Amino acid sequence: MKDDETLQALFPKAQDDDFSPSMAERAQPLYLVVKKQIFEAIMMGKWPAGTVLPSEVELARMLRVSVGTIRRALSELTNEGMLSRRRKTGTVVTGRTPQHSLRFFFQYFRLHGLDGSLQHSQARNLSLEFGEATDIESENLRVVPAAPVIRLSRVRSAHDRPVMIETVTMPSEKLADFPRNAEDVPALLFLYLLEHYDIRISAVREKIAAELANEDDLAYLELEAPSAVLTIEEVAYDQTGTPMLFTKHRATTRNHRYINELQ
Repeated sequence: MKDDETLQALFPKAQDDDFSPSMAERAQPLYLVVKKQIFEAIMMGKWPAGTVLPSEVELARMLRVSVGTIRRALSELTNEGMLSRRRKTGTVVTGRTPQHSLRFFFQYFRLHGLDGSLQHSQARNLSLEFGEATDIESENLRVVPAAPVIRLSRVRSAHDRPVMIETVTMPSEKLADFPRNAEDVPALLFLYLLEHYDIRISAVREKIAAELANEDDLAYLELEAPSAVLTIEEVAYDQTGTPMLFTKHRATTRNHRYINELQ
């Protein structure tokens, strides 16, 4: 595990002369960027349980950061249970996943109950279509007008009560072999993009407003007219700053609150 070829396979972008952090990463301490890279290598199975990591010096050389930065990143992952320090062996992957592992990818998103409690939601896919981008989709995804896109509609529920309708649009040319049926699309899209396409969502930009509920809102969110809904237009960017998902959310705040929380 300690030769250059292995490290290059794990962190290929670190070898590029023009490699630079994404806009989300530039706003973070460097050790958190390194922590995320190591975390993803473990989550994607590139470093399975029992693997002895390269030395701190080797990792620092490969990622072009200081040994102190590497040491702090490894220390946090050790405290979270993903790594273990063993005398005479080194730093070993434990195979344990921290409870907040998915939150590491999605920590901007929160649904809270009226009492302030964090709510866990589940997404149910409604439809999947392959078509041409609308003007607003082209603008937000930075693709040419009528470019081929994948459009996924789903409803999100918490405690078996519908709370949000989502329409997610993605550029199909970047997602070869994407599932063709709605029931085959996984609920955790960000994680799916990372595992299957090496696309890591690194930044999200949102525009929030409020509107009267339309017919679909009334039906899927089980509302009575007239009702208001929270509307969120969201663009998610990959590690190069390229828009990968344009999502339109329509949510009821009858029993929940949407909280945008950066940590």
